[in-house]
Amino acid sequence: MNPSNAPLDSAAGEVADALTEAQLAILVDRFYDRVRVHPGLGPVFNAVVDDWPAHKALLVSFWSSVALGTRSYRGNPMARHRGLPIHAGHFDQWLDLWQETAMEVLPPLQAERLVGHATRIGRSLRYGVGIGERTRGLGLPVMESD
Repeated sequence: MNPSNAPLDSAAGEVADALTEAQLAILVDRFYDRVRVHPGLGPVFNAVVDDWPAHKALLVSFWSSVALGTRSYRGNPMARHRGLPIHAGHFDQWLDLWQETAMEVLPPLQAERLVGHATRIGRSLRYGVGIGERTRGLGLPVMESD
């Protein structure tokens, strides 16, 4: 039983250090400040984000829904990323920067959890926009012939 309703650390089966929305806001703020000036990611994001404070607030809501189960995010990340001038390398750069920032601003267990979420989400987005390892340009699975 989990009387505190805090997230469980599935590996240890114990209540994990409680991640807060305030911590997520710090992570998102610092991360996207870095994205804006990143040589590979900055041009992609800066071309489509007109209001950075609003974008950061939306992303705090997204990560709060993912990591805290708040269900506060209302959006479609897959649709939002389709049609952007992105390639597989952008996902790698994004994840590297996310991991670096998470490790700097969060305790290790929390950072590890968020990097795990980001890795799985990134894999889904890659596939959904058609640039996954097992997809063609149209997002269709590559069929192996025997």
